[in-house]
Amino acid sequence: MLDLLKRLYLLKGVYIGFGVIICLFVISFFVPVLYDLVWILLWLFLIAILSDIMALFLGNNKIVAERTLPERLSNGDENPIKIAVQNKYTFSIDCQIIDEIPFQFQKRDFTIKQRIKSNEKQNFQYALIPKKRGVYQFGKLNIFVNSPLKLVAKRYTFSDKQNLACYPSFIQMQKYDLIAFSKNKFAFGLKKIRKIGQTTEFEQIKEYVIGDDIRTINWKATAKRNELMVNQFLDENTENVYCILDKGRTMQMPFNGMTLLDYAINSTLALSNVIIKKNDRIGMMTFSNKVENKILAENKKSHLTKIIEQLYSIETNFKESDFGLIYNQIKYNITHRSLIILYTNFESLSNLNRQLKYLRAIAKSHLLLVVFFENTELTKLANKKALNTDHIFDKVIAEKFNFEKRLIVNELTKYGIMSVLTKPDELSINTINKYLEIKAKGKL
Repeated sequence: MLDLLKRLYLLKGVYIGFGVIICLFVISFFVPVLYDLVWILLWLFLIAILSDIMALFLGNNKIVAERTLPERLSNGDENPIKIAVQNKYTFSIDCQIIDEIPFQFQKRDFTIKQRIKSNEKQNFQYALIPKKRGVYQFGKLNIFVNSPLKLVAKRYTFSDKQNLACYPSFIQMQKYDLIAFSKNKFAFGLKKIRKIGQTTEFEQIKEYVIGDDIRTINWKATAKRNELMVNQFLDENTENVYCILDKGRTMQMPFNGMTLLDYAINSTLALSNVIIKKNDRIGMMTFSNKVENKILAENKKSHLTKIIEQLYSIETNFKESDFGLIYNQIKYNITHRSLIILYTNFESLSNLNRQLKYLRAIAKSHLLLVVFFENTELTKLANKKALNTDHIFDKVIAEKFNFEKRLIVNELTKYGIMSVLTKPDELSINTINKYLEIKAKGKL
């Protein structure tokens, strides 16, 4: 009985019905002839409520539902959540599906309303876009089923609480994996770069995949296996690449709900996958007031998993970054000439000048690529039409800061340091383009 009361909900029709009956009782005080009729109406209404309750509560498992979650969430991407609901009642139902979404999304009014016919199964899907790495807890799946007369509702509860880890964007990684090795790269934003020279040192025979050079098809092996096989050659320029992520306060700036650091983390994962597929070795470090998450450059298939776990576990208090510290780490731990990709952010030329001596020192022993960000809000402000003197003042200030960003690029170029100035949402594609350009031109 207690369980029934916990799952029973009176709908608006019940309160309206009782309100009407009370009004009729008041009227019958002045019109006595209505008194008996109102009592009959009351009993009929109570019988209707009871029949509605019996229709909903007689029998077990009249509603079957299941929520399907992905194995893990991808940060900054749409993650599909699937719900399947089956109606085993002998009548059609109007139901309200309320999924207890993790608190990080701040969706307190999420609901799906649907009519489901008798013995019908319907599938629903919605998407969630997480903005932070970490653990997300899904609560219970609640389904409120209205009675045939819509006087009462019954709550069904499914799925226990489930925890999902939100990892750096593996969806983006898979996307750029396909694009980087596609013949139609230009359509996706990747530049087509002609590679200078090609090695002829044989490594193995493998199955043909889209993107392989058809000139390397091994016709004898193809005839034996009855499927296309190609010769794979060792790349003559297998190099070390290190992604260095600045975890300092300048990387705390938000863009579309995510910090610049999380954009850099997503980009590092996508780039690492491409680097490994290009037979280069990838390593990483992070730094702010100390150096952490150190991984030496390797090219093993299992190495990407290690990088994913390190990127997932990155934590920071966004303190002031010590570039001298990361310079010392690079000097003593990366002994071979490598491509150093430094994800950081400089808002002004004076910010750069304070760290320039360390960047120049790194560039003496390694090929340094500094990746930093456009301030998109200032760009919008600079492009906005000025309507009054205040707008003109704001526009001039915004243009000044944007111009300083371009001066930073020029200053880095003057000392032989490559750079990528990019919008946060174009970070991965621009960084991958630059890496492919460096590799194709044999700059290392």
